[in-house]
Amino acid sequence: MSEETKVEGAEKAQRRIVGRVLSSKADKTITVAVERSVKHPVYGKYVRRTTKLHAHDENNESHEGDLVAVVETRPLSRTKHHKLVQVIERASALQQKEAAAAAALAPGG
Repeated sequence: MSEETKVEGAEKAQRRIVGRVLSSKADKTITVAVERSVKHPVYGKYVRRTTKLHAHDENNESHEGDLVAVVETRPLSRTKHHKLVQVIERASALQQKEAAAAAALAPGG
């Protein structure tokens, strides 16, 4: 899901990470889930691993369910070390409503 690309204004190639937006509730911040497949050391089966990243979204342009690309940047806060480069695919309005309803039903939400 990641690839070496040249970003405008950058001196060296940066790793472009593609993932799905889990949350966009915070102002100018999104939570992105990045999935990768790794081979289990004993059984050899490929297992899906998920990593959560916090990314800077300057214009609040992405929403829950969107497929986005982020790149690593200087630390912007305690947990934010990535920034949004591009929204690759928008989630449908139905997906966004379902995500909002699920969040409202979740305990503590």
